Amino acid sequence: MYSQVLLQDLGTGQRQELTLCYPADAEPAAGFVSVLSPVGAGLLGLTVGSVARWTTPAGSERRAEILAILFQPEASGDYTA
Repeated sequence: MYSQVLLQDLGTGQRQELTLCYPADAEPAAGFVSVLSPVGAGLLGLTVGSVARWTTPAGSERRAEILAILFQPEASGDYTA
């Protein structure tokens, strides 16, 4: 949890930083998306260069390329035993 990614929307070209979080901490307007949301679930397990795909609540399909993984707790030594 709390991995941060930089995405580029393939439809609009807009770039956005998102942080995956627990549902209780989600604040989409601030870039915190629940891991259980369509976009959050669509990002799980992907790597830089991958394309995330999800359906919005309105029913439209979205696609975004992962440009960078800005922070990953496990890779930085956080949350390890």
